[in-house]
Amino acid sequence: MVGAVQDAGVVVTGAGGGIGAALARRFAAEGARVVVNDLDAAKAKAVADEIGGIAVPGDASAIVAEARDALGGTVDVYCANAGVGSGGTEAADDKVWELAWDVNVMAHVRAAQELLPAWLERGSGRFVSTVSAAGLLTMIGAAPYSVTKHGAYAFAEWLSLTYRHRGLKVHAICPQGVRTDMLAATGSAGDLVLQPTAIEPEDVADALFAGIEEDRFLILPHPEVAGYYQVRAAEPDRWLTTMNHIQQKWEAGR
Repeated sequence: MVGAVQDAGVVVTGAGGGIGAALARRFAAEGARVVVNDLDAAKAKAVADEIGGIAVPGDASAIVAEARDALGGTVDVYCANAGVGSGGTEAADDKVWELAWDVNVMAHVRAAQELLPAWLERGSGRFVSTVSAAGLLTMIGAAPYSVTKHGAYAFAEWLSLTYRHRGLKVHAICPQGVRTDMLAATGSAGDLVLQPTAIEPEDVADALFAGIEEDRFLILPHPEVAGYYQVRAAEPDRWLTTMNHIQQKWEAGR
């Protein structure tokens, strides 16, 4: 049992399936009171009914006040999990870029704007950002996703360095492939890069709770990502050349 979440008021966005549903189930199993959010109201209700939680469907960036009321006035943990896996190159339509930016970054910013005043006043709060290894590295064939996930990671990092002395706990979850509908939608690029080492959503939840126990910011459900990240930082040309070889392999196989 993780004492940090016992009886805590928890909000999980994008929790109608995949990683979000796994997080909601795990928080509930650990004794938290959980609000399940999803754009799909039926999916949100199904998960909430399963775990004894409360369904608050709708746009993830606009439900903080309603979720707070549903939890009796206090949100202790907010999991900014909702995301869109927008593929494409620099030539992707502006609407694709705008949606990726709005959901993958600005929804986190709007949630923080709502949550931080109360958290900073009382000196405690926990913000969990489901980022992606793409936010530390990149993903072939998915410029909007990669760029905005970098933004999500940067925002989580900024929150942590700015407010940790005032009681804010921040966790950035950065998995590679996870067996969800989003992975299935990545097509041949995902088959090449992500499927071989894909894990279950429950593995991501396990990694988060291990990170909460250890009070770690960066959560890596695929531990090998740490090594890739180190090479990217220390030897960027070597890393980019390796990634370009993967890009060429993908192009040749299409």
